[in-house]
Amino acid sequence: MSKLAFLFPGQGSQKPGMLLDIAQHYPQIQATFEQASEALSDDLWAMLQNADASTMSLTANTQPLLLTSGVALWRIWQDNNAQQPEIMAGHSLGEYTALACSGAMQFEDAVRAVRFRGQAMQRAVPEGTGAMAAVIGLEDQAVMDCCDAAAQGEVIEAVNFNAPGQVVIAGSKTAVDRALPLLKEAGAKRALPLPVSAPFHCALMKPAAEELQGFLADVEFSQPVCPIVQNVSVQPEQDPAVLKSQVLTQTYSPVRWTQTIQYLVSQGFEQSVECGPGAVLAGLAKRIDKTMVTQGLGDLDQLNQGLNQ
Repeated sequence: MSKLAFLFPGQGSQKPGMLLDIAQHYPQIQATFEQASEALSDDLWAMLQNADASTMSLTANTQPLLLTSGVALWRIWQDNNAQQPEIMAGHSLGEYTALACSGAMQFEDAVRAVRFRGQAMQRAVPEGTGAMAAVIGLEDQAVMDCCDAAAQGEVIEAVNFNAPGQVVIAGSKTAVDRALPLLKEAGAKRALPLPVSAPFHCALMKPAAEELQGFLADVEFSQPVCPIVQNVSVQPEQDPAVLKSQVLTQTYSPVRWTQTIQYLVSQGFEQSVECGPGAVLAGLAKRIDKTMVTQGLGDLDQLNQGLNQ
């Protein structure tokens, strides 16, 4: 049996009605959402069933919804005695889902932390003053060079290295606006603003990390059941103190997802499960290294297929 990695998606994987087909067959979905709702004193289960895309895309909602979705699917996987992963990794927010599923954080602590994280990120930068953009078809270094040229004393950074030729930049809106034509001149196929409420993973998020550090001060981290490849170090970590420290640093540091998948493949992981709604990570894995085969769990057919494998 080949070694298995579990991957947990970040923001952008949410959509109205996600997991409701699974919930009709697996009671773990509703039970997990009700547990999260109680922890937050906010009815996430009602939100999952009734919210429109704009409500779900508010950062303070997106983060607990996605974390709870990943934990619910993980519980179904566990309850069906499916193959256990030997390693985990999460994309941005997904790192918190990995911490919760691995036992490094209690589920209620994790869902409260990501609600707070979303709120702190929103507070860190006044609405309309930050921006993010997706850059397609340009080498990483060329993207970083364009950011340097556009900065003019403001913050602008390459923050998500999602796949070769697929990078996201973030920073002050005026700097991002200056970068877009430079990126196209440098040969980018596309450089498109993203509809997000804050410039995630750049230096402008340091105030959010400081708030989050205070919030997590009393939250206990434990030894996870398997190593977690963290976004900051791209190394497998199991020390609770390191896991907590790096998940805080991650708030204002790049998500090095290309390197994460390359690291997993280098360690003999060619089978992975995307434990969350959507298929964003499966698509990225295919672009990064075609030897990585990713099984999604985001709808009923995919889930049953994964469990049967």
